[in-house]
Amino acid sequence: MKLLVIKLAFLGAFCYQGVAQTGKKAFQFKKGEVLDVLLVTGTKNNYKKMFDRYKKTAFPVASKFTYQPQSGFRTKKLIMGSHLPVNFIFGKWSDIKKRKEFLRVIENEVPDFHKQRKELFTYFGLAYFEVENDVNFSIYKNKFNVVTSFWKKKKDKTDFYKVWENSVKKNGGKVILKLENGESPTGYYYRPDIISIVEWETHEQFESFSKKYPLSSYARLSNVHQFQID
Repeated sequence: MKLLVIKLAFLGAFCYQGVAQTGKKAFQFKKGEVLDVLLVTGTKNNYKKMFDRYKKTAFPVASKFTYQPQSGFRTKKLIMGSHLPVNFIFGKWSDIKKRKEFLRVIENEVPDFHKQRKELFTYFGLAYFEVENDVNFSIYKNKFNVVTSFWKKKKDKTDFYKVWENSVKKNGGKVILKLENGESPTGYYYRPDIISIVEWETHEQFESFSKKYPLSSYARLSNVHQFQID
């Protein structure tokens, strides 16, 4: 799986692992582990020098608290929403306790940690999820892969997502991953009710589905952020 490593940037930086032969990126998370979702855009100013310092200061602390960088993706097209981050990245921690302990101690260990991040990234959104059951999934570069984040209206108790997911499946889409009940640390707030990744065979197949079932028609939603990853 790790035939070509383009660039790794730990703790919310750029993390790509391309598989030249198959175009597949595979992921495994066990029950009780924590899955990070990071949406980031790196600065174009003096990045290498700043990242070298970030790597030397933040990496050892994160490793101590069990963080494991995972494959990341370039975003390609903003479909719904007002912002397109440059990268969509996964991360892994051994358990929720270690994840939260890291957040509590990092400023003691690296006093300018958040300052470094602000200088390195012009945008940084983060949500993390405790994995309830073992999950294995793969994302293929030759498919049309769409990430959708849903925010429900506060008073809505209906399961709008189940209706939407059934429509996806009936129209040829494959739900690769569904995440819910996430948390988001102060300063990096990105906390939708659900994040879903759907694989479509082609862009045309996705467009056809979107015209038949536009998300703007779902009155139960207060906001949607949707984009293609590549």
